[in-house]
Amino acid sequence: MSLEAIRIRDLVRGARSRGATDLHFGGGDRPALRVAGKLLALDAPPLDEQGVRAFLASALLPQQLTRLDTDGTADGAAARGEDGGPYRVHAYRHLGGVRVAIRLLAESVPSLEQLGLPPVVATLAHRPAGLVLFTGPTGSGKTTALAALVDRVNRTSERNVLTVEDPVEYVHSPVRSLVTHCEIGRDVRDYAEALRGFLRADPDVISIGEMRDRETIAAALTAAETGHLVFATLHTNDAAQTVDRIVDAFPADAHAQVRSQLAAVLAGIVALRLLPRHDGAGRRAAAEVMIGTDAVRALIREGKTHQLRNTIVTGRAAGMQTLETHLSELVVRGEVALADARAATTRPGEVRGFERTAS
Repeated sequence: MSLEAIRIRDLVRGARSRGATDLHFGGGDRPALRVAGKLLALDAPPLDEQGVRAFLASALLPQQLTRLDTDGTADGAAARGEDGGPYRVHAYRHLGGVRVAIRLLAESVPSLEQLGLPPVVATLAHRPAGLVLFTGPTGSGKTTALAALVDRVNRTSERNVLTVEDPVEYVHSPVRSLVTHCEIGRDVRDYAEALRGFLRADPDVISIGEMRDRETIAAALTAAETGHLVFATLHTNDAAQTVDRIVDAFPADAHAQVRSQLAAVLAGIVALRLLPRHDGAGRRAAAEVMIGTDAVRALIREGKTHQLRNTIVTGRAAGMQTLETHLSELVVRGEVALADARAATTRPGEVRGFERTAS
């Protein structure tokens, strides 16, 4: 291993010790960390191209390296070892060179309680069937929350759990359930192909790393329709937008059918944001939660997604909450700053509370 590759591994260890969520390097710029949501350049020289390539050769599979050269991007499986814990690697081309973004993952799968998610989220693990979606922008904790829900299934019931990810990030050792991990590019070509195969493998629970396209969405709906519990993530900001995104992935003449399918299978949508803690000790999740009640299903079936927010506001008894309600609670409890809470939503005027001085 080259000296530069060894230096990168030292950077990974140092990033983890500083509580960083991401490490960036390559492209002729100084390495940088993301700590509590902020990007901080390190007082260190840039890494040379040869060193970056040497590191990638040890972190990525040969076919992933080939994809980097042919397609310009590549994602690598999480790794564990001398670097101090698991991480995800994303490499991409930049001005003829290569840049790398490393997402540092937790040493073990955190519990739903450790993530601070509302208690109703844990109940979704016990559904016999249906579709559960974790949504939010990049870096909002969707994958970790999904892994925590799979962990809850694994620890509380005897079920056959199949996961497909790009790449696999959290590996679940069987506790009470059988858990099988499938990785795009290593075990199967794409999500849709994996899901078609999964339905012949006697699954109880199917976990999808990301619903990226129409084929994957259609396969997920079918799996939920046929009596399976399906977990997935989607890059949308809130529950109403999630419904629209799923429906709009299909041709206009299929919208009514898709709305009917989604209404029939939806168990819940959890829209996440990550905010810096007021005391500086990492970040805190805030969540909008919509549960698939009869009222929610009726609105989806009728295409009245603009009314879903009102149903969430009035659905506290079912465990529903708006993002702004949760943000306000976190501010009042002194867990996050009012300014950070208001910056995390498109409705800052609905976030109530007062500033506290961090102790």
